[in-house]
Amino acid sequence: MDKDFWLQLKEQFLNFVIEIGPEIIYAVISLILGIFLIRLIMNLLKRTLKKSRVELSLKTFVESLSVFLLYGLLIFIIGSILGIKTTSFIAVFGAAGIAVALALQGSLANFAGGVLILVFKPFKVGDLIHVNNNLGFVQKIDILYTRIKTFDGRMITMPNGNVSNSDVDNRTMEPYRRIDLNLKASFDANMDKLRQLITGALKKHPKLAKNMPVEVYLDEIGEYGIKLKARCWVASTDYWPVYWEQLKAVKNTLDQNGIEIPIPKRKVYQGDDSEKKR
Repeated sequence: MDKDFWLQLKEQFLNFVIEIGPEIIYAVISLILGIFLIRLIMNLLKRTLKKSRVELSLKTFVESLSVFLLYGLLIFIIGSILGIKTTSFIAVFGAAGIAVALALQGSLANFAGGVLILVFKPFKVGDLIHVNNNLGFVQKIDILYTRIKTFDGRMITMPNGNVSNSDVDNRTMEPYRRIDLNLKASFDANMDKLRQLITGALKKHPKLAKNMPVEVYLDEIGEYGIKLKARCWVASTDYWPVYWEQLKAVKNTLDQNGIEIPIPKRKVYQGDDSEKKR
């Protein structure tokens, strides 16, 4: 009886292999060819996008989305080859989609955020942005995440959902940016002379924006001296280097002309011995 059982089991297995075997072979061949075609299509897509005038941020988004869609289509084709009916396949994918959607609500929000970023373009790859207390240059915008590189070399990955719902300070969107220098001088300093010296120092910089104002104002009369505000304009991409150089130039000019920066001072009065005895 045991021998008949194993013979019957062997016969059923052979029938199954004969019946389903060709579909499995076709599915494996389709999988190999599909992966090859996907890679070929992606290479062609990357070359086309590279030659086109499409923004870099949109290129990365299209590439990542295309990979997702192509592999989804490949799975659908393989399922059809294996005999899964289209309606059943759609039903399974629909149910799985609902389950995945419930489990990945944050990811769907990130995908929607990525679409909003590409549509409304608050920033693009290469821009210097400040968002969620992070300052850095945008390196990549994927379908789910945005990556920025900070000045100290850190790579920060932020969900697109959070970025699209946050205040984004894009510091390179405008061609020019104003430099504000907060300065101090003693009460004895002559305001007209100060304005002349500081304005002259600022105007010497070669990267100063042309036809843009250079201004020096008395901003506040403080407790230990006066406070001034000096302003000039530069290209947004040159902001930080020029900021530091202008600050140094003003400091050197004030030192050369004997203008001191005020420091807190306090006078102490000490009475004589006769006052102590009273």
